[in-house]
Amino acid sequence: MNYRHAFHAGNFADVLKHAVLCRILRHLRGKPAAFRVIDTHAGAGLYDLTGEEASRSGEWRGGIERLRLAALAPHERELFAPYLETVAAFNAGEGLSAYPGSPMIARAWLRADDRLIACEIEPAAAAALGENLRGERRAKAVCLDGWTALAAYVPPKERRGVVLIDPPFEEPEDFARLAEGLTTAHRKWPTGIYGLWYPIKDGPEPERLARQLRRLHLNKVLRAELRLAPQRAGAPLGATGLIVVNPPWTLPDELSTMLTALARVLADSNRGRFRLDWLSNEN
Repeated sequence: MNYRHAFHAGNFADVLKHAVLCRILRHLRGKPAAFRVIDTHAGAGLYDLTGEEASRSGEWRGGIERLRLAALAPHERELFAPYLETVAAFNAGEGLSAYPGSPMIARAWLRADDRLIACEIEPAAAAALGENLRGERRAKAVCLDGWTALAAYVPPKERRGVVLIDPPFEEPEDFARLAEGLTTAHRKWPTGIYGLWYPIKDGPEPERLARQLRRLHLNKVLRAELRLAPQRAGAPLGATGLIVVNPPWTLPDELSTMLTALARVLADSNRGRFRLDWLSNEN
């Protein structure tokens, strides 16, 4: 694989994914029992926004930078505060020079007994991830295929936690593997929270994934999609989605507010649109 997330770090898709992750982590920290975070496709963990890749793409300026500088209503800023404050902690001063990926965001929320397993198979990213988590006794970096990790590490002994699944989608079968991997993991750990990220392009894959998940008849499956621009051949990604299985009970209302704000703040010329619905909501 040749996917390099440094080109895309902090873009609008990261903003949605990581803002929701912080809401979930905040919920998990609301109870005293320990929790575990399992990041199946963790990447390098920390990205230099002044480096060649991020500077060349500039995607972070339309994502985290635009949100950070936006005029948010007080209730909107309250919901984004856990995410924005986590990102700010990796930067000195007022500006941004670094962006934390999901494993470093998760690490920032760990308490003494909480644990993180971060998996990455691409050699350079795996090496960087190991360096970024070096010396952290609460976290373990594993050079392992994320799909293998998804089956291997559930259920965790803590019995509480979240699994983040966000493959690079370089392989045509990645959408199918999302549904298959979730099926296997959920059978072993039905009470875990699962976050499934995906890009939205021209193909039928996102809707096919939704149909597959509906057929699983899981108790609660929430879908959130954000579209900033029509997808055109050769253009940067313009839409993204996140599916949350077993979302915290507060998340649907929180996401309604957050998606409204992101569609307004991150899109140009009032073109932002979003969808928030239940693929399954069984009691």
